[in-house]
Amino acid sequence: MYKLVLLLLIATFFSCKNTPEQKVDTTYTSEFKSKAGMEVIQFHSEHRCQTCVKIEEQVLTAIKPYENLPFKLVNVDDSANEDFSKIFEASGTALFLYDAASGKKVELTDFAFMNAFEDEKFIKGLQKEIDQF
Repeated sequence: MYKLVLLLLIATFFSCKNTPEQKVDTTYTSEFKSKAGMEVIQFHSEHRCQTCVKIEEQVLTAIKPYENLPFKLVNVDDSANEDFSKIFEASGTALFLYDAASGKKVELTDFAFMNAFEDEKFIKGLQKEIDQF
């Protein structure tokens, strides 16, 4: 019985790892123009989980159409980033739209975690947030 359970666990593990990549329609009805001074910031801790890595991939895909929209990846465990992380109250994975000149920021952490593995929903949702920022 023990061997059967172990075999099923191993089979499930490997079947989850071999899912085919999906082609995603990333078009969104937008002019893809970000505001001057705007940036996308993702905070993370030293040891990154699969969801954190996926969020980074999704953000990079979503911002491709926006010319010169900076993306910052900030390690909160690095002491050099301590003060910057405190401004956003980030102690782990977090996603923000930020305008340094005005100090305006929009937190998208919940959105990012809820949609990280839903490619089209994440990409179009982030693009909508950027357009409305």
